[in-house]
Amino acid sequence: MLFRSPNQRCPIFRRISQFCKQLFEDTPKVEENTQTGLSLEVVPRNAHAISRRQISDNAIKVLYRLHKSGFKAYLVGGGVRDILLGLQPKDFDVVTNATPEEIKRLFRNCRLVGRRFRLAHIVFGRDVIEVATLRGHHVDSGEKISKTNESGRLLRDNVYGSIDEDAERRDFTINALYYDISDFSIHSYGGGLQDLENRTIRLIGDPQTRYREDPVRMLRAVRFATKLDMTIEAKAAEPIKNLARLLKDIPAARMYEEVLKLFFAGKALQNYEMMREFGLFEPLFPLVEALLKEYPNGETSKLMLEMMANTDERVAQDKPVTPAFFYAALLWYPLSQRADDIALESGLSSYDAYNAAMGDVMEQQCRTISIPRRFSTVTKDIWQLQLRFERNKGTKAFRFIEHPKFRAAYDLLLLRGHAEGGLVAKNAAWWKSFVEGNEDQRNVIARSANKGGRNRNTNQRRRRKPSAKSAPKPAE
Repeated sequence: MLFRSPNQRCPIFRRISQFCKQLFEDTPKVEENTQTGLSLEVVPRNAHAISRRQISDNAIKVLYRLHKSGFKAYLVGGGVRDILLGLQPKDFDVVTNATPEEIKRLFRNCRLVGRRFRLAHIVFGRDVIEVATLRGHHVDSGEKISKTNESGRLLRDNVYGSIDEDAERRDFTINALYYDISDFSIHSYGGGLQDLENRTIRLIGDPQTRYREDPVRMLRAVRFATKLDMTIEAKAAEPIKNLARLLKDIPAARMYEEVLKLFFAGKALQNYEMMREFGLFEPLFPLVEALLKEYPNGETSKLMLEMMANTDERVAQDKPVTPAFFYAALLWYPLSQRADDIALESGLSSYDAYNAAMGDVMEQQCRTISIPRRFSTVTKDIWQLQLRFERNKGTKAFRFIEHPKFRAAYDLLLLRGHAEGGLVAKNAAWWKSFVEGNEDQRNVIARSANKGGRNRNTNQRRRRKPSAKSAPKPAE
């Protein structure tokens, strides 16, 4: 279980312990199996800790309207799981036996989305309650409403069924938890409640088959393990390295959303390390992984660790994090390498070579992760500013710090200083003293830099003049 801080540990622990004691010792519960043998436990209202007060008002509205209209309605997955763990759910998802079209007729504020699996989004301002129809099995469906590719990945999956069938289609047992609004009971499939107690990430069904159906489940296993402080069951972990390559077939737009969940939720460093351990990082970031393999303890590795830890720190402090900065830091050394190659091949100046390399690197990265233009453009701005830090010391620094992207570029310079040392660290230290100084201190620092620059230029001119005078005169 995940404990946010020492102050929260005791209340949450007592609450979960009390729940588990009720659940496993004193509680009358219904135990049975589905037709395919998946275990089912039904825990009545007086035997679990979930209260309607812990569920969002909008989710409750959706659940009750579906129920009063004669449909089955359940809160499902992460919303149930997180409440049982004493966490605040990020989303509240609902499943029902109503079809998407029937849901749309019930809610004027509904829009239908998705092709792979049809979903209903009930919109309450900025709050969106996702409602899915209970999924069924593909066998003997009689219609071409499901489709897989040659590797077994589901391309279309609009097959509807019962709650038992839906549970068998869920990925992990800890997500096969249903809160029934009709009697406030919990339906736990596959031992989900026990796995919560044991802190185990376990797949429902054969891991090879389930990962092939949707390779993103491998990333979800990593994300849940770090988010919930759990361990991936050995049987579920074993095939991941061999199947990691399947992530290359996932649409780049979908991978963008998965990256946000992995790296912008306060567990970036842990997810990065576990993804590399399982071979899941390379399909998403092939340019970065190539440098990490070539130089295991090099600048790229150091910058990755610095950047991931910095992202987690900002999330913990409730500071903003942006994909633009994330990708600027992530791809800086692939960019530098590509710029060096272009400069050698074409003879372009370093500045022009970097500008040419930016498009190449961004295009290659977008083949695996579709980065929206509003972020990729800012990423390129941050890269360009890296080239100006050395040239904008002195009095030019006052104007330079007014650039709208200066702060992001400055943060990257500091990370590079820690990773590279040497001249970059020296440059970063100068800018750090300038940025953090008051007005008087900045004036002194700027004048000092200007004075140093004039002295260097004067000496260079003095060295050139004698050589010109000593040159022999042409013969007459």
